[in-house]
Amino acid sequence: MSKFVYAFVLLFLYRYLRFIVNTISSWYFRRFQSVPLPGKPTVLRDDVTVIIPTVCGKDTKCLEHTLRSCLENRPYEIIIVTIDRVRDIIAKFAGSIDASIKVMSVPIRGKRIQVAHALHGVKTSITILADDDVIWPSEFLPQILAPLESWGVGAVGTLQQIRRDRNLGMFDRIWEYLGACYIERRNFEITATSNIDGGMSCLSGRTAAFRTEILQDPKFISGYLNERWAGNTLNADDDNFVSRWLVSHQWAIVIQASQEAVVETALETSSQFLSQCLRWSRSNWRSNFTSTIVERHIWKQQPWSTYALHLSTPTCSLVTDPLLVYLLLRSTISLDPSTRSWCMYALAAWMLVAKITKLIPHYQRCPGDIRYFPVTLIFGYLHGLQKYYALFTLHSTS
Repeated sequence: MSKFVYAFVLLFLYRYLRFIVNTISSWYFRRFQSVPLPGKPTVLRDDVTVIIPTVCGKDTKCLEHTLRSCLENRPYEIIIVTIDRVRDIIAKFAGSIDASIKVMSVPIRGKRIQVAHALHGVKTSITILADDDVIWPSEFLPQILAPLESWGVGAVGTLQQIRRDRNLGMFDRIWEYLGACYIERRNFEITATSNIDGGMSCLSGRTAAFRTEILQDPKFISGYLNERWAGNTLNADDDNFVSRWLVSHQWAIVIQASQEAVVETALETSSQFLSQCLRWSRSNWRSNFTSTIVERHIWKQQPWSTYALHLSTPTCSLVTDPLLVYLLLRSTISLDPSTRSWCMYALAAWMLVAKITKLIPHYQRCPGDIRYFPVTLIFGYLHGLQKYYALFTLHSTS
């Protein structure tokens, strides 16, 4: 065989072995591996404090939905932590919903600073960190608490889906669709890899439950507040830091995959979505470098996730797809034109299957969105450019 055949086979396996294994793993996990509710639970609603950092000011529509869904789940306490400038506004608003909601504030905005401040007021054994734009199902708490019945579990995450806005125009609808695709790919990724070796890119900060003793550890808080990148204080990537801390201290992270635990969230429905993607790409580069080169715990603890997630960061379909096409053309140069054409058709079909498989759950919920699939392909390739731009702008740490 020629060197082009070897190169094609190696690149194909590198690119798609993880896709095949992850597809099987994700399907099995979502179908069979949700943690059942215990008959006699020992971790209860009264063991939970919910911390919601926000800087929303007067625009409290999303926060109101979040608070009402949290209150419906009846935790021990809800703490909103904001900034001094809007504390009175938030306190008045929270009091109009429920007088039991506690409001705290810090002088300057910053999720890490806000969360660390609120942690000092937590008295329960479980802390849930939640964004100010999520909606929980009515029986969410029992579901997310179920994995914490096992003492080795330090944190629990959930699946997510986009909260649809029925009043969007065509272009805003496309942005919303791209956000939904991002969330669905993330669901695919975390169910696949956590099922195999417990690994994931990071535990989402939109909603996650933790043992309070982990978050209140003075060493954790110090590291959380003082993480730096290239000499700059790292304000972003807070959920990546928490995830790496759990791994380095050998706490298990469990994903509760039951439908009753799916959290609804909102992403940008305008071109601002591109800014979100850029921040996520920077976080991915920084955290993966720290995990694989600096800390290195994942190599032994999570070998599959190291390959399937962290070592795949430098590649993207913008590079690998054209390269696979080129290598296949060179590999089949001695074949007759008809056979070569069929080889190219087969590769193109396989690439399409790989790109659509991760989105099947979304299309099952929203079958009309299948018409936007070509947008997915275009955005996927353009995102590759953004991914490499992010690599050269890692100094932006806000």
